[in-house]
Amino acid sequence: MSAIQRWLDRFCYKHPRFGIPNLMLVIVVGNVLVWLMDQFSYGVSLSALLAFSPYYILHGQIWRIITFVFVPLDSNLFFLAVSLYFYYMIGNALEQTWGSFRFNLYFFTGVLFHVIAAFLIYLFTGQVYLLGTTYLNLSLFFAFAAVYPDMEFLLFYLIPVKAKWLAWFDGVFFVWTVVQ
Repeated sequence: MSAIQRWLDRFCYKHPRFGIPNLMLVIVVGNVLVWLMDQFSYGVSLSALLAFSPYYILHGQIWRIITFVFVPLDSNLFFLAVSLYFYYMIGNALEQTWGSFRFNLYFFTGVLFHVIAAFLIYLFTGQVYLLGTTYLNLSLFFAFAAVYPDMEFLLFYLIPVKAKWLAWFDGVFFVWTVVQ
């Protein structure tokens, strides 16, 4: 066990109240509310006002640093419901295993690195990288597969596939998209 891990264990043990309990439930409810507002707004998309954009952040809209996690990844209700349920289940399982503070630390560290990467891309290339939570959710799935490698998911509701094999497949697919 490394010194950082020992320090983190001690810190989490001494300060259990620092985490936001049920963080994934908050994020799922936020996604649903933003999706509903997008569906019933006429002409103005709440998702566009909450999405991450370094240009707008540098011009004073600093709420976008955090609110992008509430922007739904899909506008189709069925796919949105399935993905939100899946990530709620994964996040809840990790929070039960690690504790609220450690799960919050993992999640918000991922958010911080997303923000840093998007700003670096913007500053060096001038391109606005529309940051979503796709890679953040993928990292949650990798963490889930590392903690629960033998958990089985039903692919197409018929074929049982273990989480570790899905994680390997996702990893290969991720590398392939980066190479492309």
